[in-house]
Amino acid sequence: MGKLKVIYDTDPGVDDAMALLLLARHPEVELLGVTTVFGNATIETTTRNALVLKQRFGLSCPVAQGASKGINGEASDPPTFVHGDNGLGNIELPSLRSKVDPRPATQLIIELVRANPHEVTIIAVGRMTNLAEAMAIDPGIVPLVKAVVVMGGAFGRNGHTGNVTPVAEANIIGDAGAADIVFGAAWPMTIVGLDVTQQTVMTTAYMAELRDRAGVDGQFIWDISRFYSEFYSGTGQTRDGFYVHDSSAVAYALHPEFFTVERGPVRVVVGGIANGQTILRPEKRFDHAADWDGRPSCNVCVGVDSDAFLKFYRDTLVATPAGAD
Repeated sequence: MGKLKVIYDTDPGVDDAMALLLLARHPEVELLGVTTVFGNATIETTTRNALVLKQRFGLSCPVAQGASKGINGEASDPPTFVHGDNGLGNIELPSLRSKVDPRPATQLIIELVRANPHEVTIIAVGRMTNLAEAMAIDPGIVPLVKAVVVMGGAFGRNGHTGNVTPVAEANIIGDAGAADIVFGAAWPMTIVGLDVTQQTVMTTAYMAELRDRAGVDGQFIWDISRFYSEFYSGTGQTRDGFYVHDSSAVAYALHPEFFTVERGPVRVVVGGIANGQTILRPEKRFDHAADWDGRPSCNVCVGVDSDAFLKFYRDTLVATPAGAD
């Protein structure tokens, strides 16, 4: 088998950066492109951060700027209290040498999928806006995509519900309409939500080990994650460390055996008090809710072997420490 060909759709973001590093250092990944979207910061900031990470991690793939607002024209205020004012934990950032690709993100996605039919896995860890817009421009890409792995949503498994509202997760509520479109497309879809991402915690001791053993990569993710870790411990969400969101989606793409899934069509509530809620109708369930009828089944992650996942992340970075200023 050849390498896993990946388009990484992202809104860097501390956890986005850590997931991109995992992709960059894994020997069985061919990163075809990085596309940016608004979310953890404005589109200008997430694109700058993606270019900073391209330099830092020594990537050669194009970085293309994507959506600055949702398909309904709205953009929420960035959560600077989570990721810092600059989106990367308020560390000092270098001057840019890398340049953004002239193509918009939607065009890059379409061109890469059509150039690599049935070979591309799209890992989307921000709002689903770029994917929904690419589908609208060229619906023919859907059957050509090998797989889509999304970090987003919350289905109430393991006691985990929303992190923005009682029922809604940030990536989904940020553009609920786009998420409902993407989850309804006939491509192999896996949703990695809070049900599993909040089951895995990178503690201070774990991050210190990476800092000490993974070279400049380890020092970099230690530095960017200090602000992020303080947010989680300061709000009482964790006793120590932080949840592992976006890297969970990368881990699923490379090691699906770490995860337990349920299958069925998924709808996203658009508007109202439950805006952004993700609702799974399990396969073989009988009910009269026609809104799920005719939609393809998704894999919804409901369990994770956190120890195996954390070992995989650590071993990948320790085995291939590298980096560039």
